[in-house]
Amino acid sequence: MTPDLTGRTVIVTGAGSGIGKAVAIQAAVIGANVVVTDIKGQDETAAEIGAAAEAHELDVTDAGAWSRVVEAVVASRGGVYGLVNNAGIASATDSLAVQTEEGWDAMIGVDLKGVWLGMRAVLAPMLAAGEGSIVNVASVAGLIGVSDVLAYSAAKGGVIAMTRQVSIQHAKDQIRVNAVCPGVTQTPILGDISDELLAAISNITPMGRLGQPDDIAGLTSYLLSPASAFLTGQAIAICGGFSVQ
Repeated sequence: MTPDLTGRTVIVTGAGSGIGKAVAIQAAVIGANVVVTDIKGQDETAAEIGAAAEAHELDVTDAGAWSRVVEAVVASRGGVYGLVNNAGIASATDSLAVQTEEGWDAMIGVDLKGVWLGMRAVLAPMLAAGEGSIVNVASVAGLIGVSDVLAYSAAKGGVIAMTRQVSIQHAKDQIRVNAVCPGVTQTPILGDISDELLAAISNITPMGRLGQPDDIAGLTSYLLSPASAFLTGQAIAICGGFSVQ
């Protein structure tokens, strides 16, 4: 079955750039009404998509902001079918020796709490509709040991655990919950990582390159859509083989 989201409303967080932007665009291509959310760049992404999109500013750590966005979407679109919890942050100083309490709290707040708040916010409209599909963007760092990404790995591992738990709890409600676990992907979150280090990561990745946002968006669109109707509770690595070496 070809992924098809015609007429279905999907909220995408962190959609101002990177993976979230690619997900929003691909979801629109296969028919979704896309709600583009971020703290910056959301208006530009929505404008690029066109009439099928609406933009909302959303800090994913703010429960009140989540409530306002979901209420507005239900009022304008009639419900929420899909949610992609993509918004996230990372840090170049995330080892046990150097990570600060402030940095830890910030990363857990966005990368873990933000996902929980998002799932909680869309639960009522999905229950009312009798269906829903949630895709949480985790990371291979939540599946395997990766050096120097302590808080990030803890948060992404928590996202995978929540994905499994919520998928079990709401399977009979026809709400599916899955996680995609990208490897290193060429997005703005890479920040100041040197070209030399990125080249080294490419060299140790079996497929010989970094991930691209469209790679992740393709899998995410499939998981969102009824094409994956019997698939729930899974954490799928999409990393060019990095995690299976």
